[in-house]
Amino acid sequence: MELRQLRYFVRVVELGSMGRAALDLGVVTSALSQQISRLESELSTRLLSRSSGGVVPTDAGIAFLRQAQLALRHVDAAASAAQQARLSGHVSVGLAPTTAAVLGLPFLQAMRERYPDVRLHLVESLSGHLATMLSSRQIDLAVLFQDEAARRGNLHHLLDEHLFVIGARDLPGMPRGERVRLAQLGDLPLILPSSSHGLRALLNTAFARAKRSPNVVAEIDGLALLMDAVRAGLGATLQPAAAVARLTDAPLARVRVADSHARRANLLASLSDDELAPAALAARGVLVDTARALVRSGRWTGVTLHKA
Repeated sequence: MELRQLRYFVRVVELGSMGRAALDLGVVTSALSQQISRLESELSTRLLSRSSGGVVPTDAGIAFLRQAQLALRHVDAAASAAQQARLSGHVSVGLAPTTAAVLGLPFLQAMRERYPDVRLHLVESLSGHLATMLSSRQIDLAVLFQDEAARRGNLHHLLDEHLFVIGARDLPGMPRGERVRLAQLGDLPLILPSSSHGLRALLNTAFARAKRSPNVVAEIDGLALLMDAVRAGLGATLQPAAAVARLTDAPLARVRVADSHARRANLLASLSDDELAPAALAARGVLVDTARALVRSGRWTGVTLHKA
């Protein structure tokens, strides 16, 4: 099996056409087709299904594609490291919006300081989407809120985020004091993510345990718009403290939810160690160190570091 065969196969799948892939790679179509056929012969299985409309990977082809992409990334990273004679390469890291608000910039700065030749790609998206990207090896590591999609790789319980009632101080029904229980929220109007959001599932469970139904007046799947609505006084929300990390111009009241089960685990998930390039292994260590430093310095509030 040759490295160019892996590159040819991956490009054909990405473009869905032998002709387009040959043009992109600068080879004739017949030569490209011959190399793919040799690869299939060596593997004793059909990788591509050909038709007049183009080519699509078979089930075996899909499985082979993921590993081929991973192998090519490692080869490229190894070549770059050898050329520059110090740790380099490309690392993709996924962070949810609330996590990115407090961890994103310090992590970027720490990576720039410690590994200036490592090119960092940060993806800000919902935890469920990041889990899917991690499973398909589109990213190397991510901070997730559920562990189902990361069981085949490496999983580290990083910290737990406590939840807060966040709202305008003059909002009718906004609790006073430092702590409140969900059962005490009364008819406080709440703006929450929809049921497809992991945080909403956690909150639904928490309210059920408290034997209380939340007064949801709006559902918004987007942190920026949700917090805009809260700042405008349209309702309060239930979020970790990191949700207000970027709202320095409009102070909002924050009251910690006292219910013991109203907290969200932050899990650092990654591909297995033998799949991660050296740059990704280094980035994982820097991310853990940065998160711990933020918590211990008081810059990441409302969280508890996991003891393990």
